[in-house]
Amino acid sequence: MVFLTATVLFGPTVYSRLQPATIYIWVAFLGAIGAGVASIADGYWLVWVGYSLIFGIANGLGYGFGLQFAARTNPNQAGLAMGVVTASYALGAVLSPYGFDVALTYGGFFLAMAALGSVVVVVSIGAAVLVARSGVKYTDTQAARRVTHLPVGLIAMIWVAYGSGVAAGLMAIGHAAEIAATAGFAGWIAAATIAGFNLVGSLLSGWLSDRISHRHILTTLPVIGATALLALAVLPEQTLVLLGVVGFAYGGTIATYPAAIANLFPGEDGPHAYGRVFTAWGAAGLVAPWLAGQIYDWTGHYTTALWAAAALGILSAVMAQKVIRQR
Repeated sequence: MVFLTATVLFGPTVYSRLQPATIYIWVAFLGAIGAGVASIADGYWLVWVGYSLIFGIANGLGYGFGLQFAARTNPNQAGLAMGVVTASYALGAVLSPYGFDVALTYGGFFLAMAALGSVVVVVSIGAAVLVARSGVKYTDTQAARRVTHLPVGLIAMIWVAYGSGVAAGLMAIGHAAEIAATAGFAGWIAAATIAGFNLVGSLLSGWLSDRISHRHILTTLPVIGATALLALAVLPEQTLVLLGVVGFAYGGTIATYPAAIANLFPGEDGPHAYGRVFTAWGAAGLVAPWLAGQIYDWTGHYTTALWAAAALGILSAVMAQKVIRQR
């Protein structure tokens, strides 16, 4: 998560310097090297170098560039294009566990990492061929190549709005299996339910962001998520449905913020602004699940953690109302 986040932050410095096909070739190369190094690891340190560092950079480069490139090549449907990329990321989370399970069963960690690297190479080379044949360029010819000064105060407020919104979802998502287990449901069903609703939320919110105000979406989704989080504490029999609602709100949030930021910071400023705001996702991903676990250890139940997550969702809605201008 650290190296993925750092790559999304610094990625815009290379997006306009390289051809789109070249970037995807680099994703293929780094993904293969990273997974390959991890596959032959005889200790955790080599896994960290291969998977965390090298594969993490490939992951961030592919996701960050793909998100911005999709919006640039579909200017009239930028929200939907970004939503499709985000939904595809969620789809990977739905499908990959089954592939990993088979690989681990028949070939152990070596086969799992080798299969991961092979898939990334095939998909990335395929993407390189597609964008090369399309002839589409990344650089926004309507905007100056040089990034203007980005207002620190506004970026910080969006950072809080985005970070609190994703933290609310990640506190529940990170512990979904155990939350479901305490309510009598299989953990894997909860994970699959969240991933599926996440995908739907990304697609629907991306489509809506081309049609209605980003402010409306980004104030409504956190409230929906907060309501579901509060209900989880008192309606255990509805755990799977409510976790799905949380996943839906989370997916919609991470799909709409890139479009909202692109609207607030047009042209070449947009990817740089998003890279800075995206660090909130990395921070939330590291802190929120850990905090929920700590609260559980202190209290012996998830109720307080769910209340805390709901409070973060409300904070996100309030901040979004203040900082996201009407389209």
